[in-house]
Amino acid sequence: MPSDTGPQQAGIGRERVLDMVRGSLAEILEVDPGTIADGASFADLGADSLALIELVEALEKDLGTDFAGFRIDDEDLEDLKTVRDAVDYVCAKLGNAS
Repeated sequence: MPSDTGPQQAGIGRERVLDMVRGSLAEILEVDPGTIADGASFADLGADSLALIELVEALEKDLGTDFAGFRIDDEDLEDLKTVRDAVDYVCAKLGNAS
């Protein structure tokens, strides 16, 4: 049985994180996930600060199941300007930056 003291997986991979970010953003913004490019800025996608907070909450919920205590720090949120920034940030927090 897995422990609750840290990541139960060796990492989930950048593509899976990208899919999670795209899926959550698509649901929040009510768009097709296929229209969300890796390099798209949140501003270009029409994501305001409320949408970004919803994205953070969705990622924390989704990742918190497999990675106990996963959290995106509020002070780091202002540095996330693009989908790529968000994916890279999550990957780095999970210890599998690539």
